[in-house]
Amino acid sequence: MANNLFDSLDLPPELRKYESQIKKLIPLIILFIISWASFFQIEPEEVGVITRFGKYVREVNPGLNFKMPVIEKVYRVPVERQQKQEFGFRTVSAGVNSQFTKTGTIDESLMLTGDLNLADVEWVVQYRIDDPYSYLFKVRNPVSSLRDISEAAMRQVVGDRTVNEVLTVGRTEISNKVLEEIQQGNSNADYLITKNLGHNRILKNQEVINQVVSFIEDYKDSRVQFENAFKYGLI
Repeated sequence: MANNLFDSLDLPPELRKYESQIKKLIPLIILFIISWASFFQIEPEEVGVITRFGKYVREVNPGLNFKMPVIEKVYRVPVERQQKQEFGFRTVSAGVNSQFTKTGTIDESLMLTGDLNLADVEWVVQYRIDDPYSYLFKVRNPVSSLRDISEAAMRQVVGDRTVNEVLTVGRTEISNKVLEEIQQGNSNADYLITKNLGHNRILKNQEVINQVVSFIEDYKDSRVQFENAFKYGLI
């Protein structure tokens, strides 16, 4: 095939003298490309999931592994890495003097308590991927699903308690209850993203948003005034 290719090309005379060497290099180049596309490295904290034409085939362990080029694809899943999702804040820089921001997070952290106060709740869910197959193929957007379940669980638990419980004595109990609700939510979704969902979880920097509470009180007063005015025919 290589001979036919070169015979059909109109090569300059200065390249013709290297024709035999180039012909010898072509098989080596093809072999290198196939090897480069076939062998891959899986890191110690990962598992490789192999698909063939998009269908799950097998899992491979850390180390040097082989896959069929073109028709097989590898997905690297960090099963030993502790990951986290932050709610109500974001870490800007981690380290000895970590920096955080609340920009763009107020919608997920503001919650109504059982005694009709608003609390700004910040928390962290730490997780580890337990089942790579389920993580990749059984749930669409598993991390987004985890965030939705976590936020829904926190809102439900906070909504059943007073603001004093949220801010002080009930923090540990709330944390445990939220963990239970998250695990139950994942079980109902027929997948398990981690064995230790919520391990080392924290609730921190919770505070009542006084301005919003004041707004609610103003709303209540305005409603009473409207009802009285309507009752006495003033409007």
